Amino acid sequence: MSLIKQAKDQIIRLILGKDSVPSGLFELNQYFRNYGPINFSIEKQEDGRFIAVSKDFRYGSIISSAPTEAELDEKVKDAILTAFEVPSSYAKEAAVKRQGEQKGYAFA
Repeated sequence: MSLIKQAKDQIIRLILGKDSVPSGLFELNQYFRNYGPINFSIEKQEDGRFIAVSKDFRYGSIISSAPTEAELDEKVKDAILTAFEVPSSYAKEAAVKRQGEQKGYAFA
């Protein structure tokens, strides 16, 4: 994550206050409660990069890529937060985790 994005997210958090949370965080919570995890198909491309594409996201598609599977995991989590317009500074509160060896992401 870039330094500029981190600074922007922290400024947003300071402006909103410690007790305030973005509405997207509530929407993310409700999505997982109503529809369950968001599942992804993960493929390794010829150039060695990994690409993840959501299979059952009800509001469109979430697509992310990275050079390694470990980096892809972090990028998919960030892409899910972005889809719900949740700043990355709220990643801890969102608690989006990969479910075991499955390719689904939901609340921990």
